[in-house]
Amino acid sequence: MTKPPSVSRRRLLRGITATGTLLRIGLPPLDAMFNSHGTAYAAEQSIPSRFVLWFNGNGIPERYWIPAETGKGYQMTPCLSPLAHMQDKIHVLSGLDNPAARMPGPGNDHHRSMSGLMSGTPFTGRGAGGASIDQVIAAKIGTSTRFRSLQIGVCQESHGESIHRNMSWAGHERALPPELVPQNLFDRIFGTKPQDWLDRKKSVLDAVQDDFKDLNSGLGTTDKTRLDGYLSSIRDLERAILSLPPEYGNSTEITAGGDVKDYPRIAKLQSELLVHALAARQTNVATYMLTKCQSLVRLPWLGYTTLRHHDYTHTNADSPRAQRIMRDICRWHVEEFAFLLSKLASIREGDGTLLDNTALAYIHEHAEANAHKNNGLVAILAGHKKLRKGAHTKTTGTMAELYLALANDVLGANIDRFPTAARKLESIA
Repeated sequence: MTKPPSVSRRRLLRGITATGTLLRIGLPPLDAMFNSHGTAYAAEQSIPSRFVLWFNGNGIPERYWIPAETGKGYQMTPCLSPLAHMQDKIHVLSGLDNPAARMPGPGNDHHRSMSGLMSGTPFTGRGAGGASIDQVIAAKIGTSTRFRSLQIGVCQESHGESIHRNMSWAGHERALPPELVPQNLFDRIFGTKPQDWLDRKKSVLDAVQDDFKDLNSGLGTTDKTRLDGYLSSIRDLERAILSLPPEYGNSTEITAGGDVKDYPRIAKLQSELLVHALAARQTNVATYMLTKCQSLVRLPWLGYTTLRHHDYTHTNADSPRAQRIMRDICRWHVEEFAFLLSKLASIREGDGTLLDNTALAYIHEHAEANAHKNNGLVAILAGHKKLRKGAHTKTTGTMAELYLALANDVLGANIDRFPTAARKLESIA
């Protein structure tokens, strides 16, 4: 029998680099990286677990979001309907608590809820009172990758304070801002480049063609096809980013109050870039901030242009029309989450998919948006093969207790404690 070609873990982690530049193209999962059981990279290391914390702001309309039934076989609600085809890949939780949001201190309900949601600590008046859960987990499972963690965002509009704009915190009042511009995120993931790449006159792949040809010559037929598809997807991303309007230029901040942005388009680009980073082992941990805390985004793609998202949560909030508007807004949020899950599920990795090795948690700062509820919170867990899935569970635990269970029972991060957690939440794994 002929031994199949193999690629070392060192080659996987190094990826493809262009001489004389900082350009780096990570490699996708290839059969040649796995042993005969499909569970280890070059028989040297188990496939890593990844963690993605997904957020959008302002809360939900509970009647359209929370399933009426518990356990398996629950009826998908209007807000959750974009996930209907992946019901066996998710676990819906309701009834979670955020006790840090009710501790006395500065700020409004959004400030306090956001700080408690991410760090389990009260809002300080300037930011979160401690490290956010993603950074605590990254310190355990993110040290062997190029980026310990990635912070990704989409919508710009919020009330503008640090606690609104950021969901990731390195420590007390130490924000880690999300990258909101696809061009910038692309360049960060694939490396800084000479001016002709920055001007988009060439592809980043042009500089590494010879290296890829050398790698390709030692691969089997399936891997060659997979590698070709991977390179094509990078080029497609480049073209999509190049086609963005001028206001999405290579800048650090999109002008607030400018023209209404095509955020669904940006969200999908950011999701595809995140999938590339996870698949190529550039990071094991990421946060994804679709909309900001107390979001002020306008939503013309849904036909709602009169008010901003936060305004809709409080304007005749209990009327049937207002509830339907919130239903449609939250369904769009879930559509973008479903897009990310589908992309992760499309990447084969070992004997499963990238989704099977990624634990995702989808959270909000409030439950019912108008009431600013910080108890009875909802979450969606998705992906990882160790997660319990296909069910809706009503629980009485805290968000921090959910995080502890994710960190220890699913990700193997071995975290001793997290503020406001008295125990690990049961029944998620």
